[in-house]
Amino acid sequence: MVHSSNCHLLSGRGLSSGEAEQHLDKEQKSISETKFLKPQHRYTGEKPYGCDQCGKRFARSEDLVIHMRIHTGEKPYQCLDCDSSFISSNKLKVHQRIHNGEKTYGCDQCGKRFSRSSTLASHQRIHTGNKPYGCDQCGKRFAYTRALVKHIRIHTGEKPYHCLDCGSSFSTSNYLKVHQRIHTGDKPYGCDRCGIKFARSEYLVAHMRIHTGEKPYGCHQCGKRFAHSGDLVKHKRIHTGEKPYHCLNCGSSFSTSKNLKVHQRIHTGDKPYGCDQCGRTFAVSGTLVTHQRIHTGEKPYGCDQCGKRFAELGILVAHMRIHTGEKPYGCDQCGKRFARSENLVAHMRIHTGEQPYGCHQCGKRFAHSGDLVKHKRIHTGEKPYHCLDCGSSFSTSKDLKVHQRIHTGDKPYGCDQCGKTFAVSGHLVTHQRIHTGEKPYGCDQCGKRFSWSATLASHQRIHTGEKPYCCDQCRKRFAHSGALVRHKRIHNGDKPYGCDQCGMRFGQSGNLVRHKKIHTAQ
Repeated sequence: MVHSSNCHLLSGRGLSSGEAEQHLDKEQKSISETKFLKPQHRYTGEKPYGCDQCGKRFARSEDLVIHMRIHTGEKPYQCLDCDSSFISSNKLKVHQRIHNGEKTYGCDQCGKRFSRSSTLASHQRIHTGNKPYGCDQCGKRFAYTRALVKHIRIHTGEKPYHCLDCGSSFSTSNYLKVHQRIHTGDKPYGCDRCGIKFARSEYLVAHMRIHTGEKPYGCHQCGKRFAHSGDLVKHKRIHTGEKPYHCLNCGSSFSTSKNLKVHQRIHTGDKPYGCDQCGRTFAVSGTLVTHQRIHTGEKPYGCDQCGKRFAELGILVAHMRIHTGEKPYGCDQCGKRFARSENLVAHMRIHTGEQPYGCHQCGKRFAHSGDLVKHKRIHTGEKPYHCLDCGSSFSTSKDLKVHQRIHTGDKPYGCDQCGKTFAVSGHLVTHQRIHTGEKPYGCDQCGKRFSWSATLASHQRIHTGEKPYCCDQCRKRFAHSGALVRHKRIHNGDKPYGCDQCGMRFGQSGNLVRHKKIHTAQ
């Protein structure tokens, strides 16, 4: 009965009835011969049957017969349910369990059942932690041979799976399959809560944690938890100090590949993220998002103590130190402490004299990148900051902020001696010299001292004879802008100073003062 059934299967593979019988008789003969082998031949480990194509050897002739079908491609055992073909009856038997649902092998720890004993053996390694397969190059161990095979390709660089669309190569067939969805646009994994779709199942699993709030990965050193294993790996480098990603240009090291990629744009000059309002480009997407808040005015981060709002989280954190008084960053040369690390870095350049940022147009160098950016606008004439009230434009956000106080009337800087308030902090500093008598600016020719640098600059023209201000009508020149303004009133007839007693008007305030003495003398 079995012989007849097997003949039927082989006839279905294109063999005549007579050929099929001869084929099976030959195989049955080799099997029966093996049954009568002497025990010492069967158990000594001897393998007398060798493959003449690849050299592999076998203890039993029937194993050689089955093995030869790998080379010939012969698959004489066919499944009647799905037409799949197999090189041995045993493989057909295992396959048929897919159709009949038979799972004869059960795990004694979790109860899960399997159709193949080998699959059960692999599964049980989850419980035992057994990893019998080791890499002979790095020592890493694996529970499954297929995982070891894939891992070895990291060392060999082998990528045997190729994309026919773009030519990209991959180390595993699964990576290729996922990659091909870029070309097909296929996203088979959908979120049943928000409907967003993904090309990879693991992306969906990670996405679902947004809805569930699940954070299954925990740091055993500080207890912080994460939704994604990759985030935990990166976090652990804070504790270990590990920086496995190295820049080949300057040798800098980074804890993540993303940080290295961003850093390399310093060398390449690549700025792939552009602002659609002013055209400014950035190397980092997050910097673009922050920049766009200049245009939108968005300030999503608020101080819970004073209510002040900020466009950047880092600025809020630094601002909070105003309330706490915390200054965690200290200079090891002079002891001065700072609330922000970047302020310490900038401060250190006072001691080192370092000016790492240079203008490629005029060669002028700067200690801070921000100063270089502002300086370059002198050459380009760029004024990217615009006042929404009057349309005036400015080269720096600070200048715009100061200008806007004209419209708001805001004067946040107050003198603690006389109460006078100012819109600009520098004006308060200058004003306070009236009270202190401080005169920090000295003339190097006559020694006379001044409270303001502008007054010193005007004074020095006495020594140099410089007259930089010229009348555009008569070409007369003046040492001070105020003198030019007064002179122009001769040409335009402007008399802004009026006597409140007789109404007579004057072009200069000094002439009005002298005129008023006539009234007081009377």
